[in-house]
Amino acid sequence: MEEFTAALTISRILHAGYVFECEGSRIAFDTIFENPFSRNCHAFPDVRFDLDAIRRQRFDAVFISHFHDDHCSLESLDLLERATPIYLYCQFEALFDMLRQLGFTNVHALALDRAVEVGPFTVIPREAMDIDVDSMFQVRAAGMNVLNVVDSWIDDDTLAKLVAQGPWDMVLWPFQTMRELEVLAPSRHAAAPPGLPEEWIYQLRALAPRYIVPSSCQFQQEPWSWYNRAFFPISYARFAQEVGAAVPEAQVVRLDPSVSMRLDAAGLHPAPPLDWVIPVGEQDVDYAYAGNAAPPPTGEIARHFAPLGAPEQARVTQYCHQGLVAKYGDTEAGSSYFDRARIWRLSVFDHAGQACHYHYRLDGDSAVLVDEAAGPLGWSTEIPAAKLYAALALGESLTSMYMRINDARFEPDAERELQEADVVDDPLIRCLFGDTFGAYQAAQLRRLLARPY
Repeated sequence: MEEFTAALTISRILHAGYVFECEGSRIAFDTIFENPFSRNCHAFPDVRFDLDAIRRQRFDAVFISHFHDDHCSLESLDLLERATPIYLYCQFEALFDMLRQLGFTNVHALALDRAVEVGPFTVIPREAMDIDVDSMFQVRAAGMNVLNVVDSWIDDDTLAKLVAQGPWDMVLWPFQTMRELEVLAPSRHAAAPPGLPEEWIYQLRALAPRYIVPSSCQFQQEPWSWYNRAFFPISYARFAQEVGAAVPEAQVVRLDPSVSMRLDAAGLHPAPPLDWVIPVGEQDVDYAYAGNAAPPPTGEIARHFAPLGAPEQARVTQYCHQGLVAKYGDTEAGSSYFDRARIWRLSVFDHAGQACHYHYRLDGDSAVLVDEAAGPLGWSTEIPAAKLYAALALGESLTSMYMRINDARFEPDAERELQEADVVDDPLIRCLFGDTFGAYQAAQLRRLLARPY
């Protein structure tokens, strides 16, 4: 008789999404069943989802590491049985309430270092560098010890604690640095080097796992997007090369969507794939980085989006004339650049690539529409009208809005002082996102609850 060996099966859904199976129990992490997700994140490699098959899946628990919309999507969760236990790391009660409004009856807040037992699994949330946003997961089952780092960065104190939790059988490591802020102001940022950050190498050496999976980045933007050449500096090949050289005792294993592996004391073995995640086309694809890659003008980008209807355009215009002016004083800048009066130009581009320019005098807590000749520019922002509407009505997030900040050059005094300012001090960013939480999920919930049954 063949001797039974305890094993843990790990399957990739997409991005940071995984299914863990052991002894007949199944748990899932950061469940995204959409392509594209977060409105313009297209699976890379490409996949489609069998939604009817997903509705038939049963999970003993779902764990969500944080509230960002590429990890917590109500439209994906909507496919799951409402009795499914949902464990969420989030500091905002509003998101728990949204899950309950969607019908989930077993919703729990995760606490750092407090274990959750689900059948043979022990899941322990661990502290990430941004404790107000992120968490990581330590998963124990079948004698295996797995660290799911999700999107997190790790500080020295946490690293020491994680090393003490070893030895590690597998680490799911977020392998892209992602230039989320740099692409907002490409003319003011140098191209990032394509290599891995030094601290990653140090940390992976310290953790010393048997297997390392490049994780938490399996998407690109729209096929025409210049972001695809500028947003992702690290390729799978570069990750495997650098990590393999630095941690030769570990094996780097790429898990594409649907792929499953069985992990046990003897090693890592292929397992049947998830049949509800369906690969489409070539799967052995990689990222190609070209620095700032000559970003096209915002007017050219705006031509890729459908024209707004009259009510949608009216909402954008009303916001630029009134809503933004009223909102500006409710948020604060993170630097001193706006402590003195500045003239700000907001340029909103329609589907034909034509811009409507708005000029504001920003002074303290006030924003006032002024004439173009009111004074020298001290800040500029460009955005497609379709994306501004999406942010107002659909909860679109900053990283998919194709906003362009300070592409102009200002007078010498403003240029010198601008060196101390942060790109997220942008007045439009502050007004759209400065005091909002969960706008994406709230917009999803409105749509889901409005469905006819």
